[in-house]
Amino acid sequence: MNRRRFLTTAAAGTAAAFATGSTAFAAPATRARTASHTALLRTWFEATYRSLTAMTTDFGLTADTIDVTRTPVPSRQTSPTNIGCGLWSTVAAGGLGVISRSAMHHRLARTVAAIEKLERAHGFWFNWYDAYDGSVLTTWPGSGDAVRPFLSTVDNAWLVTGLKIVADADPTLRPRITALLDGVDWSYFYTPYDAADPVTGPGQLLGGYWPDKPGKGEPTGFHYGALNTEPRMASYLGIADGSLPTDHYWHLYRTLLPGMGQEQEPAGAYVTVDGVKVWEGHYTYRGRKLVPTWGGSMFEALMVPLFIPEPEWSPRSWGTTHQRYVRSQIEHGLIEAKYGYWGFSPANIPEGGYREYGVDAIGMQEDGYNSLGVVTPHASFLALPQAPDEALTNLQALARDFGAYDDRYGFRDSIHVTTGRVSDFVLALDQGMIAAALAQHLRPGLLQRPFRTGGFQSRVRPLLGKERFSI
Repeated sequence: MNRRRFLTTAAAGTAAAFATGSTAFAAPATRARTASHTALLRTWFEATYRSLTAMTTDFGLTADTIDVTRTPVPSRQTSPTNIGCGLWSTVAAGGLGVISRSAMHHRLARTVAAIEKLERAHGFWFNWYDAYDGSVLTTWPGSGDAVRPFLSTVDNAWLVTGLKIVADADPTLRPRITALLDGVDWSYFYTPYDAADPVTGPGQLLGGYWPDKPGKGEPTGFHYGALNTEPRMASYLGIADGSLPTDHYWHLYRTLLPGMGQEQEPAGAYVTVDGVKVWEGHYTYRGRKLVPTWGGSMFEALMVPLFIPEPEWSPRSWGTTHQRYVRSQIEHGLIEAKYGYWGFSPANIPEGGYREYGVDAIGMQEDGYNSLGVVTPHASFLALPQAPDEALTNLQALARDFGAYDDRYGFRDSIHVTTGRVSDFVLALDQGMIAAALAQHLRPGLLQRPFRTGGFQSRVRPLLGKERFSI
């Protein structure tokens, strides 16, 4: 099937605007158009939340995925991230008036009760549970392949994020959530910095542990070293609660060091901040300086600022690189690859399975994520703060040209725009990002309140205020 038949007039106009440097899409919207867009975004939120409700089992856990082409049945497996997505999406639905406060409390209380029953190790949750009874998965549903229970740093961060949002939104649940979080100590994943041997002592977080070995368990063979990736949420949580030192932030890589082997040789300079020598490196893509992610995907860069106000606390560094990252994703789709659509992030493969998608040139990994003609709607929703008109135009084109949206469950997880194949699935992670992005756009700050006080205000914000990316 010819890709060009899907290049609509609207999408072509968007591509032309970027090619010529037009500012048409940045013009202020009329009051009527703004109201119309607000109504549309609210409708999209309601459908997205219906999908998350359909993914939530009677036990109270939001499952990993559902097939929306048939009677939706939640998948057997779920993860801490999926559960966190269900929590903050319900808070968003209550805050936006999509459900009543009493319904919000009932749904949150059911999920909190389920979380209280989940087996843990070292204060953290395992990577995969049975969504129907909360048992730890040791075999994969369907295939029967063995699953070795694992404690994931980043997945635990998203569940803790959801629990903190619930504690802020529903004070009656706060004591129970405080009890759940009392055992969370991020130093468990931390390897302290060793100036004499920074390779084995990098001052970074491990990917996680298999706790079935003596002591702390068996660690992963890697650390989360890149700063501009989604695991920085765990870093912020640990710095905020005092379980991680503040200098951990400065030991994360803006880019890998020159000569280390990466997607492009970075430019930049060394600076000393809080006594730490920091390589403030950057990449250049289409003449635009930015801080790359690991793979070049949208959610690595833009999931965290749904909750941590990085652009506000660091406008010239985080705010600038987020803006340029979105521009790079847009221009890759519309100008470089000439798909007519944009937005690339890990998602369901339209033909089945799961894969990372991204813009290879803005990721550090030499064999990074590629777009491959697969557009992921959640990536456009993540871009709402930086490019609201372009995101809306792109999403409307995906809905109109491919039938990628329906009023029951929102946007499908991915679209292969070169073949027209649309995914049969929605994923809790991606729907959770959509719900959070829409909530933030429709009611700014709704999900950010617990991350603007306490240690986030006193420890994290000053770090971001000191950040000086070389862009």
